[in-house]
Amino acid sequence: MNTIMRKSVLGIAGLAFAGGMFAGPATAHAATPVDAAPVAVAVQADKPDTNKLIPHGVQGAQSRIDLSDEQTANVKAIIAATKKAGMDERAAVVSIATALQESKLENLGHLGDRNDHDSQGLFQQRPTSGWGTVEQITDPEYSTLAFLKGLKQVDGWQDMPLTEAAQTVQVSAYPDHYAQWEQQAADLVAEHWNT
Repeated sequence: MNTIMRKSVLGIAGLAFAGGMFAGPATAHAATPVDAAPVAVAVQADKPDTNKLIPHGVQGAQSRIDLSDEQTANVKAIIAATKKAGMDERAAVVSIATALQESKLENLGHLGDRNDHDSQGLFQQRPTSGWGTVEQITDPEYSTLAFLKGLKQVDGWQDMPLTEAAQTVQVSAYPDHYAQWEQQAADLVAEHWNT
């Protein structure tokens, strides 16, 4: 009889404990009206503000490409270099849009007859124009820092349309082509800035 009584008491105590475990979170849960909203807001807060990424709105028709793992790694390298340079998310958008136009985010070596002079790397920088050695300009961090150094020297680049800021640094034969990559560049910065 003692054994039966003990099992009953332990069984009731166990149920009370288990019920308390379930009641505890359920009661705490009930105090929070919407369980998922704070989490969703916190995730959204981690992403850069779209108005900061594209302060002037996009210009013209936008292009978009699917990225390989290598291209995504180059996006992350550009973002890391931008942070290292002490520059903000907008600088990363300008940099990524520029690299999308120049190389489709591929770290290109010398392309032989298809080369534009001696242009190489993500930003198609030229050793003969003083951007650095071939080894330097085909290093994603170095080439991004070199591009950003040029961007910093452009007075008011933050207030310029992306294509104008990029063109001032790059001096391209196709100055308006950078604009088509602004939305994808902004999306990539939003996705990878805090990863």
